[in-house]
Amino acid sequence: MGTQTRARLADIAAQAQVSQATVSRVLNDRPGASASTRQAVLTALDVLGYERPGHLHRTGAGLVGLILPELDNPIFPAFAQIAESTLAQQGYTSMLCTQTPGTVSEDEYVDMMRERDVAGIVFMSGLHAAADGDPARYHRLTADGVPFVLVNGFLPGVAAPFVSCDEHGAAELAVAHLASLGHRRIGLVCGPRRYTPTRRKVAGYAAAMAGLHDGDLEELIEIAPFGVEGGHGAALRLLERGVTAMLCGSDLMALGAIRAARATGLSVPGDVSVVGFDDSLLMAYTDPPLTTLRQPVRAMAQAAVRALLDEIGGYAAPHSEYMFRPELVVRGSTAALR
Repeated sequence: MGTQTRARLADIAAQAQVSQATVSRVLNDRPGASASTRQAVLTALDVLGYERPGHLHRTGAGLVGLILPELDNPIFPAFAQIAESTLAQQGYTSMLCTQTPGTVSEDEYVDMMRERDVAGIVFMSGLHAAADGDPARYHRLTADGVPFVLVNGFLPGVAAPFVSCDEHGAAELAVAHLASLGHRRIGLVCGPRRYTPTRRKVAGYAAAMAGLHDGDLEELIEIAPFGVEGGHGAALRLLERGVTAMLCGSDLMALGAIRAARATGLSVPGDVSVVGFDDSLLMAYTDPPLTTLRQPVRAMAQAAVRALLDEIGGYAAPHSEYMFRPELVVRGSTAALR
């Protein structure tokens, strides 16, 4: 064995946290290495930039289910694309399932996936996002040994990794930005309160507004269906109550709020400032370009996939919530109070 080969074996062994003998067994396709160890060595090869031997090229590690809401909100296909790409790099094929009202339910999708013997499932903004959701469906998956990860939602007692954006902190960031511009009557437009992300946004908003508004804070909060139309209707109601700025639960709701302001003869940001949430595709090119809270979708999707692959490989990820901090992206839809 040459010096260069020994050095390569040492590098791979250190990266995979296994012995050089184990690396040699995997590279030469000899027995004695578990599936998880074999995968660790193959991943180390990829990370270090070594070409896999011909007999070790990916032949397909199996199916992974991705269950997402509708794809109208660009943040969901963005998440799916990153998750799918990350899974493909590890040899997995994604099975993308989207939920729209009146069609296939989350539970039905899970049944379909189990019939296809999926290796694991990623749920994004699914039934687990409802604070009053029934955790029994997830307990059944755990009992049956199906690995899964839950994104943007939290149910206590469910034995799985959770990956979330810090909605509480996001609302605080937005209110602080608007307050720094002189706004005090800051409204909140968000989705139904039964969802954990909404509850966290409301809590963060209330905490940040404590020193800014002495009256009943509920008059400045409007609950509406997700989407442009929901944001439009909620914004009209808030504008009637004299708000000068609004934080919206999604970029699409924010676009609806801007449309509502213009429909009443107000300019954005001249008369009213609007902040979105997600920083989804094209928000830098709207009129005006949207100030928004950037959800770190790439980092969250990659973390969700890594946690799932750890579960699949037998290296159980911590069954707790990984919280990702959003970033305030200031553009043209917010300005100083006149």
